[in-house]
Amino acid sequence: MATPFDELLEILDLESLEVNLFRGRSPKEDRQRAFGGQVAAQALVAAVRTIEDEERGVHSLHAYFLRPGDVTVPILYQVDRTRDGRSFTTRRVTAIQHGKIIFTLSASFHRREPGYEHQLPMPEAPDPEGLPTWSESMAPLLEDAPEGLRKWVLRERPFDMRFVGKPDWTDRRALDPWRMVWIRALGKLPDDPMLHDVMVAYASDMMLLDTALRPHTSSVADHGGMLASLDHAMWFHRDFRADEWLLYAMESPSASGARGFATGRFYTQDGRLVVSVAQEGLIRPPRGKA
Repeated sequence: MATPFDELLEILDLESLEVNLFRGRSPKEDRQRAFGGQVAAQALVAAVRTIEDEERGVHSLHAYFLRPGDVTVPILYQVDRTRDGRSFTTRRVTAIQHGKIIFTLSASFHRREPGYEHQLPMPEAPDPEGLPTWSESMAPLLEDAPEGLRKWVLRERPFDMRFVGKPDWTDRRALDPWRMVWIRALGKLPDDPMLHDVMVAYASDMMLLDTALRPHTSSVADHGGMLASLDHAMWFHRDFRADEWLLYAMESPSASGARGFATGRFYTQDGRLVVSVAQEGLIRPPRGKA
């Protein structure tokens, strides 16, 4: 029986329909809309499929979520080969469902070359192996939980996630607007660096926007309002493996006007900063709680 990790690799392996045109599907999960990280990852895969120089790796992407994705029908990805320069390659990807654009992504690829090196240090965090597993951390949430929430918590996932500290989904207090989570793919990946980039693009949309809810005694588990990604940006600094532990350090500098802003950084276990992320999302409070 295929695991969620196997299924994720399968949905990231887009079907080629024509030159610059690809088709992707959503996993068979009980979701009202397609997961944003999935759409971003598939769009990045589509862009990568049009890169002919294997020495060029993605260094940045910028995306907008325009409409909710329908999980019941495939998503078409149309790639525009914007530019092929001597050092940089640029691609624009449009995701389409029901004849409408639901998502756009611009990605830039850079031929590897030497240069200056510096980075912000990794925050102090305990080793992931000694931290509770996802199911252990979420166990308090299952007490008297409705069936839908219980099913969401207990379903298998393609990533192993270990919270540094108590997850706010089990805490109803106002908390500081930051969190740290260790994360790694639950399976061995091929050595292709692009696949590791794509896996982290998928994972980067998990829990990031939720960070903006932490100061407001609310969580994604019982928010009750509207929570949706609006835009998403990533910068890839150094090579890494997505099947080895990465510390995802997230913080929300601001929330206002029914929008929350959050940033994140991925570090390897030996402290190398490998990816930076920024996202703004819609966080409308439930009526009467603004």
